[in-house]
Formats: sequence, C-alpha cells, structure tokens
Amino acid sequence: MTKALLIADLVNDFVTGKLANPRANRIIPNVARLVAAAHTAHIPVIWCNDAHLPTDFELKIWGPHSMKGTKGAEIIPQLKPAKGDFILEKRTYSAFFDTGLDSILRAHGVEDVVITGLLTNICGIHTAADAFFRGYNPIVPEDGVEALSEKAHRDGLEYVKTMYQTEITSADKLLKRWK
Repeated sequence: MTKALLIADLVNDFVTGKLANPRANRIIPNVARLVAAAHTAHIPVIWCNDAHLPTDFELKIWGPHSMKGTKGAEIIPQLKPAKGDFILEKRTYSAFFDTGLDSILRAHGVEDVVITGLLTNICGIHTAADAFFRGYNPIVPEDGVEALSEKAHRDGLEYVKTMYQTEITSADKLLKRWK
C-alpha cells in the first residue's frame, strides 16, 4: 500500500511560541526519524502548518498564533523539509480543509496516511476524520503526536482508533515497515 507522512503544526508558535507546548519536545526526534526514513523509502512527506489570517474564526478560541508570514508559522529549526516535500498552509484543525492535500495524496496513489505532529486531540482527530471520510487508512504513531496533557493525548488516540479505525502504532514499528 502506498503511504504518505503528514506532519502537522510543528511550527515555532506551537513548540516555543504563543501556544508553546513543552511536551512537543518528546516527539520531535521520532518525527525527524520518520521524515528521514520516508525520504529514503520515497514516501511523500507533507508538512501541514497553520498559517492564519487575521479573520480566521479559530483565532477567537486560541488568539493570534502561527500567523501567515511570521516566524511563528515557520517549521521549527530542528526539522527541515527537503526538496520535493510538500508544504501546505492550513487555517483550520484539519490538514485536508482547503489545502489541496487530498489532490496530492490521490496523485501519488496514497492509501495509508501517517499522521504526526500537534495536537493529538485537535488537529490529529480532525485530520484522521477527514482521511477516513475520504477513504484513506489513517495511521498514528502514538510517539509521533502530542497534546497539551497526557489525558488529552490518550483520549485523542482512543477516539481516532474507535471512530475512524485508525491504526495506533509506534515510530519504531513504522520505521521497520519502511526498510
């Protein structure tokens, strides 16, 4: 089965900025290893990053963050997209909503969508839902996503597993498959 690796919101504002989440540091090494392995295995790597406009409704909930064109919306320095990676700007929780992600996946014959990044119980849930509703198989390495608390992380994983038949795995297990 053809797969793609999605990385959601590993941007400055989510890791060290306006919505800083120190728990993100726990997943960065695993995401870096998955990105490197995906490149080696010729698996499409797709960075899906918040790039908000001042009129976005989500700002009413979270306040201004990851604003388009700012340093806060840039991918963290610990991770570097490679030539050939896709970088999509998103303005809602789902990496699919108005981003062109579905077209990219279909053009590459993708069936399995590996979802990593922040936050398990928000962007992770909505991206897994939209993947499922479009006929993809969502896969989430539990050590490749993170939330603001352990409870939110675990609840998010259980929700996508139950509601969208998401495969919950680990970065190490995916790395073994991709060799």
